[in-house]
Amino acid sequence: MPTTKLSVNKLAYSLAKKLCDNADEYGVTYKKLASGTTVIDAGIEAKGGYAAGKIVTEICLGGLGTATIDFKHYEDLQLPSVFVQTDFPGVSTLGAQFAGWQIKAEKYTAMGSGPARALSLKPKEIYEKIDYEDASDVAVLVLETSKEPPQEAITKICEGCNIKPENLVLVLVPTSCVAGSIQISGRIVETGLHKLSELGLDPKTVTHGCGFAPVAPVHPKLAQAMGRTNDAVIYMGTVYFTVNGDDDEIREILKKAPASASKGYGKPFMEIFKEADYDFYKIDPGLFAPAMFVINNAASGKTFQAGKINVEVFKKSIKLQS
Repeated sequence: MPTTKLSVNKLAYSLAKKLCDNADEYGVTYKKLASGTTVIDAGIEAKGGYAAGKIVTEICLGGLGTATIDFKHYEDLQLPSVFVQTDFPGVSTLGAQFAGWQIKAEKYTAMGSGPARALSLKPKEIYEKIDYEDASDVAVLVLETSKEPPQEAITKICEGCNIKPENLVLVLVPTSCVAGSIQISGRIVETGLHKLSELGLDPKTVTHGCGFAPVAPVHPKLAQAMGRTNDAVIYMGTVYFTVNGDDDEIREILKKAPASASKGYGKPFMEIFKEADYDFYKIDPGLFAPAMFVINNAASGKTFQAGKINVEVFKKSIKLQS
């Protein structure tokens, strides 16, 4: 039986329309290309900001999750933070938000995330795990990029989703802007569920999820911004899941789930990246996880916790001045 019959693309398309209809309020700009495709700039040339970051996060979640931005204290560090909640964790995060579609064209590469993946089934094994496939004549894809994609890339996206160009909406958001920083920290629940799934937990047993992470301070250089946003999740992020599972399995999985269980843990991400010769594949994949996990097993009533917040490493990452 499918996880849900709700269409993440149709829900996200409504949010994208809201973004365009209120472009000035959200600090974004948009245009229609000759092909009919709508391209929304949420931070390349456009101002973007908190409101844009919130709705872009919700678009990434396929309209099946909400994001809230508030101020939070982490020991003696005070930062704006994004809180995400979803009652459809498998579909909204793994089925939509996960950055699982690399878009390539001549002299252009960008990571694609959001509901359009559920039409292209990128990657297919994830959709088999969550038992979900979308059916929609419209599609929305969020690209982490600092450049508008060429027509070649847009054509590939349309072909992958089997939709007409005029029914495609692309949201462009670089990591080195406020909206970009928000939508990366807004992946906290997705990062946690992906890690649990990689460790063997059936994502279909996870019924609800929420989490929070600080919004990493903006850095003008893309690589530095990428490092900070990773550290916001790895050293500061917390996730909470409600599952229907087995206590012993949960207990064993949680031993390996937090970022602190990785051999690469303990330094700002940019230092780790540099030591790996700037090759992501040389970094222990176990590092890409939230700092803390809390799991409530609804089947037994027990609650489990693992991991830790590491404010000191994050201070180094953002180069906090005193």
